[in-house]
Amino acid sequence: MSRKKAFALRIDEETMKAIEKWAADEFRSTNGQIEWVIREALKKAGRLPKNS
Repeated sequence: MSRKKAFALRIDEETMKAIEKWAADEFRSTNGQIEWVIREALKKAGRLPKNS
């Protein structure tokens, strides 16, 4: 299993509310939703490392 690195993320309130709603709709935690969105963006851009 890959190790995770914690970091602070500053995000505007409206965006955070939208992410929280989306996460709830998908039965994910807010953190899990943010990770999923980033991973999907990396896949789409062809920037996801091969071993991920």
